Amino acid sequence: MAAMHLAGLVGLQLPVSKAYFQLLVPFNLVISAGLLLLFHSHWNRPFLSFCALAFLVGYGVEVAGVSSGLIFGHYRYGKALGPHLLSVPPLIGLNWLALVYCTGVMSATLPATRWARATAGAFLMVVLDFFIEPVASPLDFWHWQNNRIPLQNYLAWFVVAWVLLAGFHALPFRKTNRLAPFLYTAQLLFFVLNQLAGFLK
Repeated sequence: MAAMHLAGLVGLQLPVSKAYFQLLVPFNLVISAGLLLLFHSHWNRPFLSFCALAFLVGYGVEVAGVSSGLIFGHYRYGKALGPHLLSVPPLIGLNWLALVYCTGVMSATLPATRWARATAGAFLMVVLDFFIEPVASPLDFWHWQNNRIPLQNYLAWFVVAWVLLAGFHALPFRKTNRLAPFLYTAQLLFFVLNQLAGFLK
């Protein structure tokens, strides 16, 4: 997984290969999420319910956000995340599921109430988004109106993530996955280094 993210980092920064690596972004998302779920050791009905909830809420809130501009702000999706349905790539629902699951597993280790764990996990989500946003447009993930990222976006990310993480911590399923912190860290480093590479150009 680290090699896959490293190859993507280099490939997306080189003009000669950027277009080809953008075509691979959807496959990277599917493979990463697939491996993450493969490492989940105990599948039961509550876990399946969480997966369905995270996917549908994540995708649904993006559809509502793109169409109205009232949730995250005014933005549109590019082509790099794959085909669109209702102006939003369905893969974004899978990405919400994977990221909420990762931050849920990481926050589950805290000696705190489930509400505090949901808050900590939502904070981790916003930290990641803080580094995603500056490179999302250059990578053709999504584009903000007037190239301005509104504070509203980060607040909405926190609220949506908190609701999904509250469900994660409330439902009775196993909250351990040794791949989750590595995937979160790989994603974080990928976007931090992409941003750094952009500064150095």
